[in-house]
Amino acid sequence: MFDDFDGQAWSNDQGSRAQKLFAAVVLAALDDAIADDKKYGNGPDVIARWARSRDGREVLMCAGIDPTERCVQGLMEFVKKGVRTSVALSREESERRAAA
Repeated sequence: MFDDFDGQAWSNDQGSRAQKLFAAVVLAALDDAIADDKKYGNGPDVIARWARSRDGREVLMCAGIDPTERCVQGLMEFVKKGVRTSVALSREESERRAAA
């Protein structure tokens, strides 16, 4: 009886870990686009091209993100702001935004 439950729990946990892995790939793609934007000035175009590509859509779906045009526009706006993902996800940055 408990073997089935353990197997299902392991499968769900494994799926959650895989989703987190793909989310990390999305964050890395955003950081790369921000670096391209600072260096070449084409970061929003780079992330839009990636998000609209077949591989980009697949990664976004595996990360639990719906790869719609609205999502692409949000990714482009994030890259335009130029704030790296590690900084944007930090507690200090969220507190600073809340204060402003």
